[in-house]
Amino acid sequence: MRRVLFVAVIVGLVLSAGCGRGPTTEERLFVGLANRYLAALYAHQPVWATQLGNHDHDDRLPDLSKPARDAWADLNRAYRDSLRAIPPDQLSEQDRIDREILLRRIAYTLFAHEELDEPSWNPLLYNPGDAIYSLLAREFAPLPARLQSVAARLEQIPVLLGAARANLENPPAVFTRTAITQNQGTINLVMDGLDRYLVDEPGLRERLARPRVEAIAALTEYGDWLADDLLPRSRGDFRLGAERWRRKLQFALDSDLEPTAILSSAERDLEATTVRMAELARSMYPQRLGSPVPAQIPRETLIAAVLRNLAEDRPTSETIVDQARRDLERITAFVREHDLVRVPDEPIEIIVMPEHQRGMWIAYCDSPGPLEPHLPTFYAIAPTPADWTPERAESFYREYNDYMLQDLTVHEAMPGHYLQINHANRFRGSTPVRAVFSSGTFVEGWATYAEQLMVESGWGGPEFEMQQLKMRLRLIINAIIDQLIHTAGMTEGKAMTLMMERGFQEEGEAAGKWIRACLTSTQLSTYYVGNLEINAIRRDWLRKAGAQYRHRDFHDRLLSYGAPPPRHLRGLLDLAD
Repeated sequence: MRRVLFVAVIVGLVLSAGCGRGPTTEERLFVGLANRYLAALYAHQPVWATQLGNHDHDDRLPDLSKPARDAWADLNRAYRDSLRAIPPDQLSEQDRIDREILLRRIAYTLFAHEELDEPSWNPLLYNPGDAIYSLLAREFAPLPARLQSVAARLEQIPVLLGAARANLENPPAVFTRTAITQNQGTINLVMDGLDRYLVDEPGLRERLARPRVEAIAALTEYGDWLADDLLPRSRGDFRLGAERWRRKLQFALDSDLEPTAILSSAERDLEATTVRMAELARSMYPQRLGSPVPAQIPRETLIAAVLRNLAEDRPTSETIVDQARRDLERITAFVREHDLVRVPDEPIEIIVMPEHQRGMWIAYCDSPGPLEPHLPTFYAIAPTPADWTPERAESFYREYNDYMLQDLTVHEAMPGHYLQINHANRFRGSTPVRAVFSSGTFVEGWATYAEQLMVESGWGGPEFEMQQLKMRLRLIINAIIDQLIHTAGMTEGKAMTLMMERGFQEEGEAAGKWIRACLTSTQLSTYYVGNLEINAIRRDWLRKAGAQYRHRDFHDRLLSYGAPPPRHLRGLLDLAD
């Protein structure tokens, strides 16, 4: 390993010596090291590589054995030392940022290996559903080639599940229960989901026959093991604890904001947003409810009454996907008409969320990997499961009513994630580092800012603003519960009360968010912190631009640098103090 890195240094020196004008020696060295690291990453995480658009390892599943994880940590230490040896002041501004992004990613990889050690307690890491689905969902290669890779990955499922049995010791019960649900979705994908692809390629049915049978048998046995063996001994604590959560948060946010400052800001914004909702509810109440506002009505009661009225306009499982399609068309036309930001030409498709991915969220934006951005984006929505009671389904659609569905479409698609990621894919650095390691803080910060932008621009009237403010309450409360659950022992009851009484969430939504907060520590904070930072950058840009400010000028420039951590954008936008 050291020999490989030494050779990389020598090659960089030789190339730069004969180059004359052009990249410096240090820049060539950085590019070589970064590209070699990414190649090693693709080999170590082949499923992620497929999703990114690198297809060198489409026929492999990850090796989660302890020797393989230890070797990966050693390789990260070697690359860290080599990258540290490159003087950052000898690099271009873009390479300097990407060097820092890569070093922080390596630091997180080592923190995760040495302190989190998730493969020993997180059964969700062993779900092979995405490994199969990622080969089928997009036509990045002819179907026969992709099905050959599917067959190869199916053959390796027993080994992956064997690693799970060897590694998993004392998971938190919420992780094991979620793994049981997702495992059944993966069984259904392998058992039934492959059939529609084999209709087009019947000649590969025989090639897939044995791997499918063996994979289904292994997954079925594994599901029984999860339920009968692992779940009864799943007594681990899902809470990270104050110190580990704080350190993980630093990596998740890559922000200068401290946890205490984030919590204080969120608590102030919770009150300010509630005040605005009460003002809006008071103005809407007479028309929406057909009577004057009752005297002395408590503000929470007033807000809840208007929100309940809005929730009467709601989709069903049969209509939600088509309704989202219509909303997307109208919202896209509005963004174009108001010239808010350059609208991408790349295709977007609204799909039903695959079963093996359900359990943590209602919707997501699945953009093509940054290494093959010409493929379509998927905006996935999860209708209610077939086994839900009518009462539970009705509660779900009260939460995701017509106006909230519009807000969700803004966030996930236009001008949210879909638009932002397509802008990011146009950025070209000297390496793909920034594309591979995009900042969740920037990505979620932009999507929540996009909701706010649509209100400011006049979309949807007071009904949409009311739901957008409710969604803002959600991102604020997300940051509060993320911190208090993992650092202060916040109970499920207290979290549910906060979400339902101060956030006006339906019980099913709050229950799902509790599970997500348990499963995805620190991720829920990225929305609020990202929103704070994007808005702070816009305020500084406004002060600089003055009367010359135009939404599109600012937004196109902001989105032109890929998706780096927001703290880097001040220098790139010439806003640094």
